[in-house]
Amino acid sequence: MATLFPVTMVGSWSRSPELLDALRKRQAGQLGEDEFQERADQAVLECLRHQDEAGVDLVTDGEQRRDNFYSFVVDKLDGARLMSMRDLLEYMPDPAFFEQVMKNSDVVPEEINNAIVVDKLSLKGPGLAVDEASFLKQHTQKPIKVALPGPYHLTRSGFSSALSQEAYPTREDLAEDVVALLRHEVEALRDAGVAFVQFDEPSLSEIVYSAETEGTFY
Repeated sequence: MATLFPVTMVGSWSRSPELLDALRKRQAGQLGEDEFQERADQAVLECLRHQDEAGVDLVTDGEQRRDNFYSFVVDKLDGARLMSMRDLLEYMPDPAFFEQVMKNSDVVPEEINNAIVVDKLSLKGPGLAVDEASFLKQHTQKPIKVALPGPYHLTRSGFSSALSQEAYPTREDLAEDVVALLRHEVEALRDAGVAFVQFDEPSLSEIVYSAETEGTFY
């Protein structure tokens, strides 16, 4: 019998300092992929254990393997490059405005990474989160939820007029490929046995409520 009001986790599970250190070392080429995945596997199992103990009905892997909730796609896609917000400042048409937006959002530029589109996008493997879901499914009988960045956020955060326009002349051109990729992802996750796919669009709140960005698609 289905649970009338299933309990699930919102957002990512806090990662340990050891796992964050392993992630940074992996990004710097100081830690091999297999060793990082072994550490991430244990972190996912620990996250799952806490959810089971709390009686969570619809479980997630806590996004333990990800750099952040959206920039992780750089590991799954050809055509994207991982860049910090600080790296991107020199490519912005109005760096002072962009820096003020980050300040208003309480963002530390060196600590937030973006997956910037620099070429035509294509999947490196079966999907953006199929591997995450497959590992989790091996260790639980409960229904699984996978969270993904939404099409607006991926397009808005990934497009740079200086770096993306050779492959995608406009944001709308990029959005078409992003939507197609996410549609493929939903189908792949469905086929992998995922019960629920959640699309996150946090940047829409900035567009709706921020006077500084009124009327823009920045």
